Formats: sequence, C-alpha cells, structure tokens
Amino acid sequence: MEQKYINSKNTNNEIVIKKSRFITHIKRTVSEEEAKDFIDEIKKEHKAANHNCSAYIIGKSALIQKADDDGEPQGMAGVPILEVLKKEELYNVTVVVTRYFGGIKLGGGGLIRAYSQSASAAVEAAGKVIEVPVVPLTVSLDYTFTSKFEHFLGNTEASIVSTDYTDKVTYLIHVKEKGADDIVNTLKEITSNSFEYEAGDIITALETV
Repeated sequence: MEQKYINSKNTNNEIVIKKSRFITHIKRTVSEEEAKDFIDEIKKEHKAANHNCSAYIIGKSALIQKADDDGEPQGMAGVPILEVLKKEELYNVTVVVTRYFGGIKLGGGGLIRAYSQSASAAVEAAGKVIEVPVVPLTVSLDYTFTSKFEHFLGNTEASIVSTDYTDKVTYLIHVKEKGADDIVNTLKEITSNSFEYEAGDIITALETV
C-alpha cells in the first residue's frame, strides 16, 4: 500500500517516562542519504545520550524503510517508531528518538510503548500534508480589481503563492487543474477582460489535510 502523507514541518518533541527523557526529532527527507545524514546529525548533537533510535521511510511506495534500535533490545525501539510512520501513512520522513536513561528500567512492553508514544507525539506536532497536482497560474491585473479577485479566490481551493506589486498586481496562484478555467472566466467578468495570465505546466504542491 502506498503511503499518503508527508510531515508538514520539521520539529522535535520531548516526553518524560519514569525519569527517562525521550526527545523525538522528525524531518522530511527525500532520499536515504538525506535520512542517514539527519540521523548522524542528531547522534552528534546528542552524543551523551544513551540511545538515538531511528526509523525512516523513503518513497511513496515505501520501498526503502529502515529501523535502528541503537543499543536498545532488538525490535523494541526502531521498529515501534517505524510502525507509527507506517500507521500514519507517512513517507519521505525520518524520525530519531533520543533517550537519556533516568535510572528506571521500562521492560520490553514499556520500551515499545515509550518509543511508539514519542514518535506519535512528534508526528502530531509536525502535522501532515498531501501532494496534489496543481497548475501554476500567473495573473496580472489593475489594482482596482484586486479586492474582488482576492475575495473570489478566498472561496476557492486556489492558493496565492506570491504577490508582486508594480504598475499592476501580479499573482502567482496554485490551482487544481479543473479550477483554472473557472478562475480565468471569473477574471473576464471582474475585469471586463482587461487582464493577462499565463498557465504553467502541472507541478506538485503540498496541501494541508
């Protein structure tokens, strides 16, 4: 089954379980090399930690997925982290859970729950987005039409990527393919056909879910 989502932002999260600190780092990574570099970076940053356990999934089809227990009992750290990523249907993501041991052993079940809980909390904090195909639409029009146009866009699924103010206002808009004609037709009505536009080739954009 293909994974659906990408983490919205890179972030970290910390929880304390029986005096052990679990610091979870989550980052969007588009290659295995990038994932490994991120893991090494966290290991260097937290070289005094007892463990830096990790998991990653690369590619929408999840062909590349790895888990590392980094000294914790086999299958009780990296795999629970990986299972969270699979359950959340995330891809192109790497998670590292750093553990500073607090002196109280958690047992096998406790370790699995701790690493799962840490990964889940980080995923929730990071949020999720989905890749969608969009048409980049560049629109230039007179200042007198901007208010009506922006009000119209506010009621569509289109998003304004950037706005450039010169002698005219130029918008870069991402719009789903089926919605491009509606925007152009509405612009004709609003501006009495006194506008310019150019549609680019379909690209992939990220949409919050």
